[in-house]
Amino acid sequence: MSTSITRLLRHPAANTQSLESVALLIAGAVFVVVAPVSWLLYRDSELPISGPGSLGQAIAITAAVVAAAVFVFGRAVVATRASRSTGSATSGDDPTELRGRLRWFDVAALAIAHAVVVLLGWTGLASVLSLSFVDAVVFAVPAAALTGVAVALTAYAVFLSSVHMNPLLLSLVLAVFLVLGALASMLSASDPYWWKMNLSSLGMTDDISALAFNLTLIIAGVLVTTIAHYAVASITAVTPKEVKGRRKVTALLALLGILLACVGVFPVDEYLHAHNLAATGMAIVFTVLVLALHRWLPSAPRPFVILGYVDVAVIVVMAVFFINGYYNLTAVELVVAVLVFSWVIVFLRNPGDPSPDPDPATNAL
Repeated sequence: MSTSITRLLRHPAANTQSLESVALLIAGAVFVVVAPVSWLLYRDSELPISGPGSLGQAIAITAAVVAAAVFVFGRAVVATRASRSTGSATSGDDPTELRGRLRWFDVAALAIAHAVVVLLGWTGLASVLSLSFVDAVVFAVPAAALTGVAVALTAYAVFLSSVHMNPLLLSLVLAVFLVLGALASMLSASDPYWWKMNLSSLGMTDDISALAFNLTLIIAGVLVTTIAHYAVASITAVTPKEVKGRRKVTALLALLGILLACVGVFPVDEYLHAHNLAATGMAIVFTVLVLALHRWLPSAPRPFVILGYVDVAVIVVMAVFFINGYYNLTAVELVVAVLVFSWVIVFLRNPGDPSPDPDPATNAL
């Protein structure tokens, strides 16, 4: 047994089974550390399930910190596998793996995205449970055990997500991150009637709602640039025209992500012109990308191309409704945001060629 564990620690990414074993070891180590420390912190306390100073808050914050660290560690493990298996088929045979190197800001954005999803997920679960167990409190020992289990489960899931990160998982992370980030901003808004102005008003105040909204846009923008780098890399391009078209799609997707991040970097109340320029630019870039996609990427599935045309048509109709006063700006922005991000997420899942990457070293950190 000790020999097997020693071999596992030396070669944690030898195969899928070893990665699963490492995930279990990490989860066990996290539980062994977190549970006793939690007991020391909770000792002689009776913790509410949710709210300030609650068990749910402690679990959410601890799990978020652990999630970010474990994700970075997972990518380091993948980098180790790549460096040790150059020319081998053991780590380059997954057709869904990300091609190319994850840059440091890609890893940082994905780590933060995982941490935010974990933070909001455990916070939301605690809120739901508090409604089921009204006025209930948790004593120190069970609270410590629950904290250890919750954080260990988080570490296990995040590590596997990190080492198996592929376009499908990337699309899922982006979708969940956007939904949870937007909901958190809306629910924590100090002005309950923010929706009477526009969606960008969520980022205008100095409270936690504005921070959540702007940070969500910035991190999502970085994730979209990551999508631009990896999603298009899996699309077959044989002729010079196809290669050039693929580069154009990559550039426009990256520009879309940069403009999205700029919407968060420049709040509408402080940088009105820059904010509006970034938001308008996103709409223009998306329209150009959709209309030119079939010409630039002939291998793109026909149903997906038609979906893009439908999205643009709906956006035009929504704009007409807004001009006529039928819809307010918030409704239009919400619909447009859903359409654009849905298209980007579906794009990540559709037009790729599932042929394997011949160079396993390209899956490194």
